[in-house]
Amino acid sequence: MEELDEATRRLVDAANANDIDAFLAGFTADGAVDDWGRVFRGAEKIRGWSDREFIGKQVSLTVERVRRSGDETVVSAAVGGKGFNGPSTFTFLTEGDLVARMTIRA
Repeated sequence: MEELDEATRRLVDAANANDIDAFLAGFTADGAVDDWGRVFRGAEKIRGWSDREFIGKQVSLTVERVRRSGDETVVSAAVGGKGFNGPSTFTFLTEGDLVARMTIRA
């Protein structure tokens, strides 16, 4: 299995620690979360989404597979917590040492 890049690792670790501030700090200023086509751009929108559906639901991500290509890291993970539970694919697009976009699909 390939290793997580540093920007992706910070977001996964912050999610698993349920640390919203660290999670938000891992995004670019205009970063976005695309959760099945619903796009939340910027820290305020990402925080609202996360409070309702991600870190606010005490999410846990168990990384099962990592594929990297250029600035994109695709993570297959088992999601747990008090919200959605099951397999998901997270695609992280990085810009430097931050994440510009996190896309969630099955």
